[in-house]
Amino acid sequence: MTGERPTGEGSERSPGGGPAVTRRTLLGSIAAGAALAGCGAFERGADGTTTPVADDRARELAERFAPALYFDAAERWFPTDPRPYERERDGETVVDGFAALDGYTDRFDPESPPDPAVFYNAVAYEDSPLAVVQYWFYGAFDQFTTNFHWHDWEVLHVYVDTETGDPQLYVASSHSRSVPNNEYLDPDPDRRPAVLSELGSHSSALSTNDAVDEFQRFSVEDLLADITNSAIEGIEDVAELPLAYGLPRDEGGRLPFVVPELDGAPIYEHDRLPSVERSDLLPPEHTIRSYDALSTPPGEVPERSTGLVFGPETEADVPGPAADPDVPYDLAPTADLEHLAAFTGPQLSFEFAVPQAVEDAVASHLTAPEAPWEQPRYENPANDISDPTHRRALADRYDAVGDPAPVNTLLARAVEAVPDPDAPDGKGVTTTESRVEAVALVESDPVAVPTFGGVAAVTDLPAGEHRLTVNGAGLAPHSETVSVGDAATETATTGSDEVAASGTDGAAPPGVTLAGADGSVALVAREDATKLAVDPADSEAELTDLAVEDDFGGRLYDAPLSGSDAVYVHRGGAYTAEVRDADDAVGAVRVVPDAADGTDERVGVEGPETGKASLARYVAEVAAETRDEVAAELDDDSDGDDDAPGNGNGGGNDGGAPGNSLRGFVQVLEAIADGARRAAEQAESGNGEGADARIDAVAMRLARATERLEAARDGLPPGLADAAENRFAQLDRRAKQARRSEKL
Repeated sequence: MTGERPTGEGSERSPGGGPAVTRRTLLGSIAAGAALAGCGAFERGADGTTTPVADDRARELAERFAPALYFDAAERWFPTDPRPYERERDGETVVDGFAALDGYTDRFDPESPPDPAVFYNAVAYEDSPLAVVQYWFYGAFDQFTTNFHWHDWEVLHVYVDTETGDPQLYVASSHSRSVPNNEYLDPDPDRRPAVLSELGSHSSALSTNDAVDEFQRFSVEDLLADITNSAIEGIEDVAELPLAYGLPRDEGGRLPFVVPELDGAPIYEHDRLPSVERSDLLPPEHTIRSYDALSTPPGEVPERSTGLVFGPETEADVPGPAADPDVPYDLAPTADLEHLAAFTGPQLSFEFAVPQAVEDAVASHLTAPEAPWEQPRYENPANDISDPTHRRALADRYDAVGDPAPVNTLLARAVEAVPDPDAPDGKGVTTTESRVEAVALVESDPVAVPTFGGVAAVTDLPAGEHRLTVNGAGLAPHSETVSVGDAATETATTGSDEVAASGTDGAAPPGVTLAGADGSVALVAREDATKLAVDPADSEAELTDLAVEDDFGGRLYDAPLSGSDAVYVHRGGAYTAEVRDADDAVGAVRVVPDAADGTDERVGVEGPETGKASLARYVAEVAAETRDEVAAELDDDSDGDDDAPGNGNGGGNDGGAPGNSLRGFVQVLEAIADGARRAAEQAESGNGEGADARIDAVAMRLARATERLEAARDGLPPGLADAAENRFAQLDRRAKQARRSEKL
């Protein structure tokens, strides 16, 4: 994956030399740029001017820090010299995509790839001891899940203090210009850097510890982390996850690849690629070949395994990895390539049909990249420092590096909604870690961002509203509107004041916007998904927000409404759709899909109104729903033996009378339902005081219902008892909202 990456933010070192992954690091880093409040663009301090390092000195630095490169066992396109594939075109020398892919394939030997090469460029900042050696890796092709194109350029930056000779920072290019790079501050000066290359895409992770062929995101036991990027702030479950792409397939992430298409057929069938066969692409077990293959999440995509190791063919005696590499590479200056005007090739396409909007949005990922010397980071490597704490550290040491700027970061953690084993059949879901890595797309600034560890982080977003879509293989897409504030002046929040009542504070630090519900985006397997739809035109209120909660899974969705909207939910859930209007009034509607009806692709939110009447009717409906389910347990006692074990009537009897505990429970639920209905009727007639009096009575009965539930619990199926308990918490919250509501 290639392309210039704008400056981002995030990391620091602990006194012991390891990464300081504290929950407040990101907040402190962003706050450091507060003086720039009001800037329309995310301007950072100006970096100094660079000049090329003299040839002999450049070679000396390049040999000293020349990296070891570790590749996946299934890799096909290794770092090579592009010059064998150059052609003259319209008076310019270009590297033709067809010639490169076909020629490289024709000469390919899996044990001895053709022309192994790494190219270096060394620049020094004027009036500063800071220099940077860049190592550029060229691949003839890139085959990734949403990113496949002719040619590929990846880079590793090594920042060096020329007075001490010590490296200051490693920056390895990541998966997208909107994803923070993999970075390490103050690396060991006596150890050669190592790069772990992602299969197909060649995205570069760092390896700085003794577990050299594995990516280590965190410090564990005797191993330091391989990156010092600062931690994510704002999502509780991943509060100490360093904000960097890393190497997902080495961390258990499932990433299915696709076969690119050109002119209506897979590229290996193209007449300009006679040497390319299906076996020359990534192996079948890594790829999906049809849209139908996305109907369920893939579970057998192989994880990363180490294959060939490349090392520099130099006489420099630098300890560290790849002292005896499988493949020695030639180390040459990029100046040898600067006569190449362009790397060419037509835009590729997906082998199977995808929505045109999706293909248009990721088009920049499907085209040939710019040459390194055409990119701003070639002359100013500091453009690639994406962690604000790293930039701050270098800015404090060298005037050549500008201060970090405030940056907006959008965070979303992809989880998967699945049936909760403790819920009644078809009436409750829970969320688990997603089985596959997903891809996030901000449609207003179309950059496809793969998740790492289930987390999507999109940086450098301008303030305003954006449409975020998160999708994954076999998963229904999640799409929502997110409102991004000003990184320098505002504290972004997610959800409403009711989020706090459901167990989270809903707040994020300045510059961080959380998507979904408290930062989590619940995805659903396509085979289990149904659309929960709401149309503001069906309401008399001016609806502005929609949230969705499940009896067991809690809050699953929370986003602004802009016209008719729908969110995919698991058809086996039991949901509360909460709506909010322009006056900040709240309403709630019960939505329970038919889990047994696999043809039901859409369930509507009926009567999405706000105010006291809406909330009271919701309480009445859920109380009646629970009453009917409990009463059914009484009706199931066909032999009349109320004390029969397991029939739902025997345990927890009241005063020794068999089944009285359940009958009493049914009665109090009936009273709650009846009282809430009457409260709604009073509100609809304009009698606010009468409605409040009945809501107060409902609140008292809810407290009594909790006591009745405990008495009847042994006589209920565990799932129903747990569902009733969860619903009571929901009913209590909605009753309190109804009591406080000024809108009838």
